[in-house]
Amino acid sequence: MRLEKIGLAMGMAAAIAAALLPGCKNEKTNETIKNADASALEKAIDAKKAKAEESSKPAEFDISAIPVSTATLGDFPYISLPPGYMSNGEPETKRFARFPFWVKAQAHWVEGRFYLVNVYPDEEGEYNPYELLRNLEAQVEQIGGSKVSDEHIPYETVNGWGEEITMGFLKGLGDVYSEDVKVKTYLVRRNDGNIWIHFAQGTTQGGIIVGQEKAFQQTAQLLPASEIKKQLDAVGKVALQVNFATDKTDVLPDSLPQIEQVAALLKDDPSLKLAINGHTDNTGDAAHNQQLSEERAKAVVVLLTGKGIDAARLSAAGFGSARPVADNGTGEGKAKNRRVELVKR
Repeated sequence: MRLEKIGLAMGMAAAIAAALLPGCKNEKTNETIKNADASALEKAIDAKKAKAEESSKPAEFDISAIPVSTATLGDFPYISLPPGYMSNGEPETKRFARFPFWVKAQAHWVEGRFYLVNVYPDEEGEYNPYELLRNLEAQVEQIGGSKVSDEHIPYETVNGWGEEITMGFLKGLGDVYSEDVKVKTYLVRRNDGNIWIHFAQGTTQGGIIVGQEKAFQQTAQLLPASEIKKQLDAVGKVALQVNFATDKTDVLPDSLPQIEQVAALLKDDPSLKLAINGHTDNTGDAAHNQQLSEERAKAVVVLLTGKGIDAARLSAAGFGSARPVADNGTGEGKAKNRRVELVKR
């Protein structure tokens, strides 16, 4: 009788377990399905988000998609202001510099020659942004160009370019800090040097920068120590064409060998003392040029003392544009006026 009760109890337990197990199995299966559905949904959301982010990115700029222009060109800068508009002061030219043309939310750095101009109406209150735009675009079309960008440059981006751009290209840059000003960029693709145009205008004035790509050509000719000594002995001074970064005091790498030759001369003649005098052309503000020439002269002294020359044998002074040696009305003349002179003390 006891055995029968035990058997009956075991049978009932087995029956209960059999009844419960399918439920447990179903619950686990349902949970697995739910997890799989959630994972699939999450992946679908991520994929959709990634696709949206990808589609929101600006398309990469493909310069090869721009047709090559074979139009006959006039003189650089190839465009002119329409009647009723004028420059605020003389337009500025740069024989060789670099500038970041804004294309597809990215800076496209161009090296070459540049033309900068601020545009104002002849008569106050007569500025017509649409008229100026139509005139500019008509000229771009005539020389075979295309508009490649029309966007606002972020404030942080402009600031990040530093004074090389914000000050060096002040004339022509336009009010790029204003949220209301979009920068239009045009490109004339040419086999003899692409032409880029930056145009930024507000309601009362505009700024235009024209740049034509040009490979760097060294203009500073190396004078060996022997030639420097020869000129110092003959006339007491010698002019060196030392290249500096635009509107800065940094001596460019191509001019460092020239500094080496000056240091070699001073080491060969321990009794020689030199005044290092900085000079600029007449572009820009006279007070600024004065300070720049002084700082550039000091920069040369620093380089020489760094090569073991006693600072007591050197002095630095700047004269801005006050002592030109050539005509500032030509590019060649300006280049000669931007110089560092060594004067025997």
